[in-house]
Amino acid sequence: MKRKIAAIFAADIAGYSRLVAEDEEETLRRLASYRQVTDDFIARGGGRIFNTAGDAVLAEFPSAVEAVRCAIDIQESLRTRNMAYPPSRQMAFRIGITIGDVVERDGDLLGDGVNIAARLEGLAEVGGICISRAVHEQVANKLSVQFADIGAQEVKNIPTPVHAYMVAMRREDGTYTTPQVKKPAKSPGVAQPNWMWPVAVTVVGLAAIGVGGFLYLTKLETSATKVASPSSMASPAPSPSAIAAVPAPVPAAKAPERPLPQPPSPSVVASADKFAAASIPFISDKARASLATDYAPAADFKAFALNVGGFSAFVTAQPSEEAARSAAVEQCQKRAEAAQSPRKCELYAAGDAIVYAHGKPPLPPLPWVRRDPATEQPFVAKNVPLARDPAKARLEAVYAPARRNKALAIGPGGGVLFFPIALDTADEAVRRALESCGGIASVPCMVVAINDDFVVPIPTTLKVTGFFRATGSTMISADARDDVARRMSEAQSGWNAVAVGAAGRPGLALKAASEQAAINESLADCVKRDSNCQVIGIGPFSVGPN
Repeated sequence: MKRKIAAIFAADIAGYSRLVAEDEEETLRRLASYRQVTDDFIARGGGRIFNTAGDAVLAEFPSAVEAVRCAIDIQESLRTRNMAYPPSRQMAFRIGITIGDVVERDGDLLGDGVNIAARLEGLAEVGGICISRAVHEQVANKLSVQFADIGAQEVKNIPTPVHAYMVAMRREDGTYTTPQVKKPAKSPGVAQPNWMWPVAVTVVGLAAIGVGGFLYLTKLETSATKVASPSSMASPAPSPSAIAAVPAPVPAAKAPERPLPQPPSPSVVASADKFAAASIPFISDKARASLATDYAPAADFKAFALNVGGFSAFVTAQPSEEAARSAAVEQCQKRAEAAQSPRKCELYAAGDAIVYAHGKPPLPPLPWVRRDPATEQPFVAKNVPLARDPAKARLEAVYAPARRNKALAIGPGGGVLFFPIALDTADEAVRRALESCGGIASVPCMVVAINDDFVVPIPTTLKVTGFFRATGSTMISADARDDVARRMSEAQSGWNAVAVGAAGRPGLALKAASEQAAINESLADCVKRDSNCQVIGIGPFSVGPN
């Protein structure tokens, strides 16, 4: 680990969950296109993306000036792209930037600087930029843009109010927007915000709460030493696993404004579900067995905590329920931190009542994997769909040489990867990969590799842009979508492909012998009933031109 000062850039898309719910295919396609724009501007400005999750982007810059200039370029470029869509379907980023002391670990950045940037992003307007006072001091006389001082802002999980500024964005006619002011934190003796605008700005609205913590970590989660005492028992450590978050999505959709995990408190409300070791997500089969034999029959006071990466701990024979809750989370967190797991532990059960706030992770329908020798290929990290270069490098370094049993799951846009390794069975690896990936992405993920083989057709001729779902594809005419979905689901071997023309009439290739054969057949079928045909889906993936 090493410390350094960096300008931290945090961005995500406003209303992303709604956009995905309304039209997943189109949203994921556009997100991939918009992410290409953002990534290009970040690279041009000398920035480095150190993490992504769904529609979120975290990047570092050596210069605050370059970070703000990059943010302005991104917002102006995407504003132009959004003009082609109705207001309800526009996809706009909010961006927050701060300067802070951060810890670099395995290429990722941790610390208050990252958290504050995420909170500033939550304060930003749709299509806007919010910066900290430290950034403003660096850029005020170096960039020909205007700023509005919105004063000290109270933001969640940051103990000290953050003094923030809005960046005025240029309109099409050359004038500048007037950001809506957030309510400043109350602080006796503090002067009223100083506005740097041609005209006064009217103060409106209530305090905006920062967006939920970015699932920005791309670290390995390895097993830790078991902790035990006569009055407390830590569950068996999970097998080594890895999580990588990448763009292109993406997406992958994230949970709407999901808050950062909080320590347990006596006010946590139990769900109607009762504790059942066999249904607990994320953890290994061995940990489930230990819970069934040691935790379930134990008398109160007891508690069990876990994190989405698979680390867990339970305690029994505690003096009170509050003590049990605290001890379980503390032991789980110690184990996670000892293994450098980036995920926070949360209380799952108090006594025999489940109190986990997030419910069961979203999973795809069964069967989770259909093995087909005709389409399986040896695992090659560079061919993992949707993954960007940093994630592919991690897969090459960690997943490829890892011993069995292992599995790799990806989110719809590639914004989340999760791969448990060195497990007892392949079925357990598949389950844990899907549960943890789904828990992070907040949408069902797909297993693309088991052990050393790809277990789904991996397109290489065209560029993968997301998961293909015929029933939700706006490119296919509405009256044909259900038929396309049915026919593809019935063709469970070989290569399948879908092409559509200008009128949305589909052409299908089913059970083809190769990717290229599927492409050729789908296009040939499409031109029989439509014109300007193009392939939009190969196997389980939506595709576009390279």
